Amino acid sequence: MALLRDWGLTLGKWTGRPAVRLVKDSGDPDVPRVREAARAGDWATVRKVLEAHPESEGRTELLWAVGDTPGVERWITPVLEAEPEAALPRLVAGIRHLSWGWEARTAARAKDVSREQFEVFHSRLRTAEEWLYEAAEREPLWTSPWYGLQITGRGLEVGQVTARRRFEATVRRDPQHLEAHQQQLQQVCDKWGGSHAEMHAFARASAFGAPGGTHLGQLVAAGHLEEWLSLDPGADAAYMRLAEVAKSLREAAEHSYRHPDFVRRGGWLQVLNTFAMAFSLAGDQEAARECFRATEGQVTEFPWYYLDGSDPAAAYRKRRSSAGR
Repeated sequence: MALLRDWGLTLGKWTGRPAVRLVKDSGDPDVPRVREAARAGDWATVRKVLEAHPESEGRTELLWAVGDTPGVERWITPVLEAEPEAALPRLVAGIRHLSWGWEARTAARAKDVSREQFEVFHSRLRTAEEWLYEAAEREPLWTSPWYGLQITGRGLEVGQVTARRRFEATVRRDPQHLEAHQQQLQQVCDKWGGSHAEMHAFARASAFGAPGGTHLGQLVAAGHLEEWLSLDPGADAAYMRLAEVAKSLREAAEHSYRHPDFVRRGGWLQVLNTFAMAFSLAGDQEAARECFRATEGQVTEFPWYYLDGSDPAAAYRKRRSSAGR
């Protein structure tokens, strides 16, 4: 694992312009491997890959690779019956039903989702919760079941108190679980029943409560993008240009990817992409160029789909050009 300062890149001038490419996986070769095994219904390989990755060591991405694969809900049933005391198949079944539920709901606004869609959505999420709770009972130290329950809880509208308890259950087991913090940020944002103030307070407390070099600094940038997204045209740009927004982004950057202990692992690429977009919208082109340079043309879907849902790479490319890269 290499520190940001050791990438062979400097924070000043650089040459060349890497080709832009959308990166859906972290680069771990086990991600496409486990996805292919899930498509084939090859439980032996799925289990082998997942067991080789301990909790909070890349398992979240692998679980989503399996959970997002159509057909898993069919072949996992006989596995559950054959292994009634095993936690892993229950975890896989839970994550699959969770993903399958959100597929039924779609990404549409609530007013555009039919009653029938909501019924299927809630039914699948309730099934997911059953499997996730069973996995948590069998493996009390695992984070993944509680992380999954954070997402089902938001869909089932369990309320802020229960949602907070599920988040706390996850981070007790892994205090810097980036995905768990991302889910809680969504939980406390305005569109899910929280508020902008609560969201920003959570982001800063999480980021600065963690050691220097933390990936959790991304939460500060993501929070500003969430508020920007909620505003009307004109007001959104004005918000991102506020002096206090720029100041908080710089502070979070210093504590996160600019810190000498920042490590290129896990969600590092999404962290840099998030800061790149936030700094670009804030008008801090020097800081944006730094992030674009560090990503080396590698684009993550989040947050760029906020600017172009059909082609996140195009949004990245446009902003990179605007930053003078």
